[in-house]
Amino acid sequence: MERMLATPADAEIILKLYQLRTEAVMREARAWIGGEFWPATIEEFNVVAENPADPHNAWFRQVITYWEMAAAMVLHGAVSAELFVDCNGEGFFLLAKFEPILEAIREKNPGFLIKTSELVTRFSAAAQRYELTLKMMANRRRSMAAKLETAEASSDAVKA
Repeated sequence: MERMLATPADAEIILKLYQLRTEAVMREARAWIGGEFWPATIEEFNVVAENPADPHNAWFRQVITYWEMAAAMVLHGAVSAELFVDCNGEGFFLLAKFEPILEAIREKNPGFLIKTSELVTRFSAAAQRYELTLKMMANRRRSMAAKLETAEASSDAVKA
């Protein structure tokens, strides 16, 4: 059941989670996974996720496990779900980002973003935030596809 009022202890946890996100390596990892890593297929995903030799593998694991840890804190009652959802969107962003290939990812890794998914199913505030994020992500994918199409057309025109 969702609590209506957060406690000062909830606020301390939220602030600590924010502080951890500002650590230099975590910022780099978050910038990479949020801005540069856009796998369209399970094969593209696995190039990083299943390859410890890939230089981005550690960043990938760092960001995913951070958000799963944060979601687990909510699920186990350590922090208010409503406060967490109000203050954090990145975990929902990641779930929405990987949604087109999530089923394929979970065939090999059934626990992938499972705590974040559980937040969405257990808490109405999380479900609402996720639905908005899915819409935003669909718009972003369309925009990225249009930019790629334009770039390819420009490249073809230069070659001709």
